[in-house]
Amino acid sequence: MSRFIARKGKKKKKRKVLCFFIVIFILVMIFNYLDKNLKKVDDKKFVEILLNEANFSQENIFKKFFSSIKKTKPTELLFAEYKSPKEVEKVSQEVEIKPTVYIYNSHQTEEYAPSNFVEFSINPTVMMVDYILEDVFKKSNIYSIVEERRIMDVLNQNSWNYNYCYVASRSFMEDAYLNNSTLKYFIDVHRDSLVKDRTTVTIGDKNYAKVLFLIGLENANYLENLEFIEKINAKIEEKYPGLSKGILKKGGAGVNGIYNQDFSKYTILIEVGGMENTPTEVLNSSLAFADVFLEVIQSEEG
Repeated sequence: MSRFIARKGKKKKKRKVLCFFIVIFILVMIFNYLDKNLKKVDDKKFVEILLNEANFSQENIFKKFFSSIKKTKPTELLFAEYKSPKEVEKVSQEVEIKPTVYIYNSHQTEEYAPSNFVEFSINPTVMMVDYILEDVFKKSNIYSIVEERRIMDVLNQNSWNYNYCYVASRSFMEDAYLNNSTLKYFIDVHRDSLVKDRTTVTIGDKNYAKVLFLIGLENANYLENLEFIEKINAKIEEKYPGLSKGILKKGGAGVNGIYNQDFSKYTILIEVGGMENTPTEVLNSSLAFADVFLEVIQSEEG
């Protein structure tokens, strides 16, 4: 009898072990499937996900600048559907779009920290800020060009090292302006490399990635450029106290000192957060910057 009970116990244990491995196998298969498909998600698609899942508390930011869109409910402004490529093409044919903002990244590969399962298979980069700004600006009838050509391709083609990133991005800027003479504002988005407690601030009930403006002391437009950046920084400090770390002025030996800001007096170099900031924190800061930027340029345009 005892042997029978022992054999029965062993069989039961084997079944449990077998079931355990079957569950593990199924989970691995599911994970591999999701991993394979989520790798298709890039910064642009990820921004679409973030904006579509934005919290209702962000509604006021969107509401202010989406007033030109005829919607019956404020929430519809926040969760407005993206147009398909065919719809965008159709709109483009009907209305001549004149872009005024050029958004780019001299250091395109600077990454942020993943924070949830959707991001597991991608490493969000500073380019996510570009697409957030593009989306918000467009809904305020301010059209942008986001530079998607790869800086690394230019470096490799010319056998340049990483120090030539600003030379490479300059070539893109000049080409973009040559083909779009309506461009007026140029935004170079970066991120810091400091630890999180130095790049994060809580405002109200939200965490934000701190922003920093950098200006070269050796560009021909230095004073005019500084004046424009000071307006933006002052407005950020007024509306989002603690978000900005200020304006860093750089020049002298071993420093670029220009950062392509001689291209236009309306060229901005902004660092949004650091390597440990989450996309949600970056999203909050990008929306805040977009809010302020639109307010400042609307004032500039009279």
